[in-house]
Amino acid sequence: MSGEKVLTKEIAEQFIADEYSVDLYEFRKLDDDAAEILSSSEDYCLSLDGLTELSDAAAESLSKHKGGRLHLNNLTELSDAAAESLSKHKGEDLQLGGLTKLSDAAAESLSRFNGEISIAGLLEMNASVAKSLSKHEGGGDLTFEVLSQITDEVVDILSNYKGGLSLNGISHFSDVAIESLSTHE
Repeated sequence: MSGEKVLTKEIAEQFIADEYSVDLYEFRKLDDDAAEILSSSEDYCLSLDGLTELSDAAAESLSKHKGGRLHLNNLTELSDAAAESLSKHKGEDLQLGGLTKLSDAAAESLSRFNGEISIAGLLEMNASVAKSLSKHEGGGDLTFEVLSQITDEVVDILSNYKGGLSLNGISHFSDVAIESLSTHE
């Protein structure tokens, strides 16, 4: 086992007993049993931004978190099954800002999340991912902070999104892309 800190069942129980006794950000891995315990947390924001990996079972448990916000901003990958589970979270905010890529199936699942979703770290996006994400009706913005290149087709698809759209990482848009974005509501 590597030297990475693991959030265990015992540590999760300690957090539930006293949320100030544990800094969840310092943990890189999460035991499945610990995820089940953390899902019972009624804290408004469950911030697990230190996690670098998430099992499908842990994602299923975390989807049941009773608070409003679930932050997993250090994950760079997310399985299709984990995305499907997280899309069922009943909170108002799901942050997956560290994801650098997203499969078509994961994008389709996440588009069903009924709240604001942040996938700011995507490095690239194909048309099918854009189509799925543009169907998101959960409210809030779609934010892509580091996406540095984007095709005209993807811009045209995203311009149909019915919420805020942030493409801050793009330094140049073609005339066709600008025309598409001018139709965004």
